[in-house]
Amino acid sequence: MNLRAKIATGAIVMASASLVGLLGKWEGNGQNVVYADKLARELPTVCKGITRHTSPYPVVIGDYWSDARCDEVEQLVIEKGQLALADCLTNQQIGQNTFDALSSHGHNVGVPSTCASRAVGLINAGRIAEGCRALAWAADGKTPVWAYVTNAQGRKVFVPGLHARRLDEARLCSQ
Repeated sequence: MNLRAKIATGAIVMASASLVGLLGKWEGNGQNVVYADKLARELPTVCKGITRHTSPYPVVIGDYWSDARCDEVEQLVIEKGQLALADCLTNQQIGQNTFDALSSHGHNVGVPSTCASRAVGLINAGRIAEGCRALAWAADGKTPVWAYVTNAQGRKVFVPGLHARRLDEARLCSQ
């Protein structure tokens, strides 16, 4: 049974409570006013990480979004991302926690980047535990990955909060 079939039968749940809770923890709960995300080069962001790249509505700094609009767009964005993610996951042994962790990662860095990651390559190869670790660590097991942003001077800067998120995703993934 492929991942889309697991979703269709309810064996894998879209926008699970676990995933929504994780996104709330890392993207923010109650972010109803559009703000300039400093880690994303001032990209206007609202709700649980909704941007102009994912929203069907304009995302304008200072605008207020109701809880209902946040819920509507979050559901749409999460499910769209998860369906795209399901298309790149070929290992049929993936469970809910692994799918949720990869969904959080894709929500943060973009599903195409997640799909192209070493983590997904390992998971698809049946090496789920190694793939889960690869969400937070390079192949050497010591160097953090997916935890850097490029500053105004063009240098990559380590962001402890991003690494903490990656560690959280890695933990969930391997449960």
